[in-house]
Amino acid sequence: MLRFRAYMAKRDYYDVLGVARTASADEIKAAFRKLARKFHPDATKNDPKLTEKFKEVQEAYEVLSDAAKRKNYDEFGHAGVGATPGAGGDPYEAYRRSQAGGRSWQGGPGVSVEDFDVGGGDFGSVFEQFFGGGRGRGGGGGGRGRSRAQPQPQKGQDLEHPVTLSFEQAARGTHLPLQINRDGKIETIDIRIPAGVKSGSRVRVKGRGHPGVGGEAGDLFIVTQVTPHAYFRREGLDVYLDCPISLYEAAEGAKVDVPTLEGQRTLTIPPNTSSGVKLRIKGHGIQRGEEKGDQIVVTKIVMPKQMDAEDREAIGKIAAKHPVNARADVGW
Repeated sequence: MLRFRAYMAKRDYYDVLGVARTASADEIKAAFRKLARKFHPDATKNDPKLTEKFKEVQEAYEVLSDAAKRKNYDEFGHAGVGATPGAGGDPYEAYRRSQAGGRSWQGGPGVSVEDFDVGGGDFGSVFEQFFGGGRGRGGGGGGRGRSRAQPQPQKGQDLEHPVTLSFEQAARGTHLPLQINRDGKIETIDIRIPAGVKSGSRVRVKGRGHPGVGGEAGDLFIVTQVTPHAYFRREGLDVYLDCPISLYEAAEGAKVDVPTLEGQRTLTIPPNTSSGVKLRIKGHGIQRGEEKGDQIVVTKIVMPKQMDAEDREAIGKIAAKHPVNARADVGW
């Protein structure tokens, strides 16, 4: 009875993914990818509530993406599928095991939220690698008379190759010719680096690792290092730029030409702008998949280097007429 109540407490897996019970496999996969991006611990800064939602989404997909498990679930509910690896498990388990040289519990390579798969040109497949890649590598039971010494196919070892990218290449994506050493042979291949990578991202190219023994080849992982830009900096998907403005432009307002990743843009500085004000140019940030950030222009007021007594007297009159407590809200 206690076990039955535990199953009943679970949410319906179709409700978890937000799909109809008649949903196709592609619809289930698309719903999972969207929710996995939204609730992944790396994307939510390990918020406990959102991490639990991520585990719930993982568990629902693990069942509904498997035809046999889905059939049992449709007929018997949660009691028909029992406990799944996602229920209460560690969402990083597969990644940690693969980093230690093992395989993930579903046979696919461990990846993080920043990884990209370019083997089929599909950015969204990163989450399928994490939770949906393969169904295990255990061999089926052999019949009587078969030799126990029969060799099993082995997947080839993975390769890693570091590349250095410019800020613009990482932000907008690029193609690179790479020379790699596969099983003692030097090969030149053209690699597509998707937009949005950053230092430490791993771009997976399926089947470009070492050849296997009677099985599939390993994968190639491109590890990216992004060179700092002279004046742009990245925060999430937003691109920040410090923009010096004169005291007069800050007071009277102005139109200033500023660089963006797409070229020069004219930015309007409102009158009475303080130093440190953030002005947004929408859609001019980093693109990753369907998401795109903004460019944030941060004003920096530059004072005149030399002022005479007359200038200081004029400033004193302004200060007396418009007194401002500049540190009223700093909290110290």
